[in-house]
Amino acid sequence: MIAEPTDRVATGGRGDVRASDADRERAIDILNEAFAEGRLSREELGVRAERAYGAQTYADLAAVSSDLPTGPLPAPPQAGPGDPATHPAVGRTNRLAIAALVCGLIPGIPQLAAIALGIEALRQMRRTGERGTALAATGLALGTLGLVVAVFLVLR
Repeated sequence: MIAEPTDRVATGGRGDVRASDADRERAIDILNEAFAEGRLSREELGVRAERAYGAQTYADLAAVSSDLPTGPLPAPPQAGPGDPATHPAVGRTNRLAIAALVCGLIPGIPQLAAIALGIEALRQMRRTGERGTALAATGLALGTLGLVVAVFLVLR
C-alpha cells in the first residue's frame, strides 16, 4: 500500500517553504534506508522517489516519508544558509576533495581517480556544505589535464 500525501503534513508550520536539491537528496536517503530495512517494496521506493524528486515544498517532501520510522523531514532551518548550526559539516574540509588533489598530482592512473574523486567531492560538498571546492576543482583539473596530455602523447 502506497501512502498518499495528506493536505499538508506538519513541518513546523513552514511546509510552504520551497525545497532544495539537497532537501530532496535527504528525502531519498530516508527512502533508501527504509527500503534497505524492508519497510518499502521496490515499487513503493520507485513511486516515492519519483514524488520526492518532483517535490516543490517541505510539505511535499514530508508527505513522502511521514509514515516511516525516521519520521517526516525536519522543519526547514530557521537560521541563515551559512550558519554552522544548520549544517554540522560546515567548516570541515571534504576528504574526497583532498584525495582528488593528491591523486591529480600523481601522474598516470591516479589521475583517472582524481577525476572521479573530484566530481564526487563537488557533489558531496554541494549537499553537505563542507569546504574544499578549490581542492576538488584543482584535482579534477589536474586529472583531466593529465589525461589529455597522455592521450596527446599516445596519438602523436
